[in-house]
Amino acid sequence: MAAPGPGEYFSVGSHVSCITCLGQRLQGEVVAFDYPSKMLTLKCAPSSGKPNLSDVVLVNLAYVSEVDVISDRAETPPPLASLNFNKLVNRAWAEKEEKLLQAYAVSAGVSVEGQQLFQTIHKTIKDCKWQEKNIIVMDDVVISPPYLVDNCKGKDGSALSHVRKIVEKHFQDMESQKSVQHSQQAQQTQKDSALSS
Repeated sequence: MAAPGPGEYFSVGSHVSCITCLGQRLQGEVVAFDYPSKMLTLKCAPSSGKPNLSDVVLVNLAYVSEVDVISDRAETPPPLASLNFNKLVNRAWAEKEEKLLQAYAVSAGVSVEGQQLFQTIHKTIKDCKWQEKNIIVMDDVVISPPYLVDNCKGKDGSALSHVRKIVEKHFQDMESQKSVQHSQQAQQTQKDSALSS
């Protein structure tokens, strides 16, 4: 492969602007550039508007109509930050475990409502697991199908009370989502009928 020509290589730390084939203008600092694949990684202003954050965008230069170097970095970029490998391994392991829990629920024939409730509880209380079709929370509370507040069993106390509140709020949130979706569908139906008239 031939050496990169002028304008075909981007130094880490340079600021560039490019226009995608969809007409979107991207502007940011070069974080990485891979010449063989023509992939450019840019650190851009955050779309969330939050300070101290950045959007990281991967740009395939094969789908870019124009690239301009705003400012080129002449000095050597700072060294890369070291990675906490143990933290990354732990995160990967936790994600794998969570996916296995989801897969178990599907293979055990748990209803969609039960799976959604499990996910809601798991966001607040990590110590929850499946035992056949039952949800076990903190080894103290058992929620059996159809997973309603009345199906929460365990020793009376703060754990049972807390889990019941989570289950109750989950179903309230689900009802409010359904009513919002229903009203949006009704509005869309009215718009469609008005347009067809």
